[in-house]
Amino acid sequence: MDRTERFYRIDQLLNDKKIVPFSILVEKLEVSRATIKRDLEYMRNRLNAPIVWDREEGGYRFAGREGGAAQYELPGLWFSAQEVHALLTMQHLLMGLDTGGLLGPHIAPLLARLRALLGTTDDTTEEIHKRIRILGMASRRMALDHFAVVGSALLRRKRLLISHYVRARDETIEREVSPQRLVHYRDNWYLDAWCHLRNDLRSFAVDAIRRAEIIEQLARNVPEKTLDSVLGAGYGIFSGRKITWAKLRFTPERARWVSLEQWHPRQKARFDKDGNYLLDVPFSDSRELVMDILKQGPGVEVLGPAALRKDVASQLQKALEQY
Repeated sequence: MDRTERFYRIDQLLNDKKIVPFSILVEKLEVSRATIKRDLEYMRNRLNAPIVWDREEGGYRFAGREGGAAQYELPGLWFSAQEVHALLTMQHLLMGLDTGGLLGPHIAPLLARLRALLGTTDDTTEEIHKRIRILGMASRRMALDHFAVVGSALLRRKRLLISHYVRARDETIEREVSPQRLVHYRDNWYLDAWCHLRNDLRSFAVDAIRRAEIIEQLARNVPEKTLDSVLGAGYGIFSGRKITWAKLRFTPERARWVSLEQWHPRQKARFDKDGNYLLDVPFSDSRELVMDILKQGPGVEVLGPAALRKDVASQLQKALEQY
């Protein structure tokens, strides 16, 4: 924990236990004795904390704050990036729910608790909302009743009969599937499921489901390890058992951004002698990878494999023909 967090921990211990032996501070703060002494001295001298050593009790305590003592106040404690994103995202999702649904009676209390959490900093909830924005880019609208049916079948371990719109082919297909898990990826929901027609794992965009019906038949269970190896080994949301490695070279200028990004958990990256950023990522289906490569414009070159390089070049040529 950092220094400010230690100040809050010391304050909490003194308020909770009234008398806190030095050994407890060492145990709870997990820093050296010298660091704790410096923290206590700083809190006394800079923050006006009324901390005294009680020789009879053998520990530290707060002295009475009467008698015109200077006001004691801890420095502001701000959320981490992950914490503020989680709190604001939960609040955003709750505010978008239909209060007439099953969660209706519980939404208001949950929102009140979130506002209380957000208000524990030096700033009010309203000020935080004014200063921080959570933008969901490229999220697609979906039928909430379909999502509810999918979720119910998933938890009850029942099969589903779905009508799924395939955008690439502009057609709707009928499938009987065994739902395995829901995945929230790039602001959209996907259903990982066992397709009984193809006898294999598939991923379906929930917003593309036109009809969903629960079949009173037990779903086939696929081990989580198998799900990860088939649906999680490739690039992005697309699945496949055969993995190929893409080799990309980014210009030194583009590398200032891309070198700080994670394209895949198993990616391999390095800089060459000229400052180019070399990135290797696994993929089983190139569609999403090609889209991400095209976003980089002239800042990237596909070094291999040849098929991926040809695919990107073809897409660039088709785009150029529009101008």
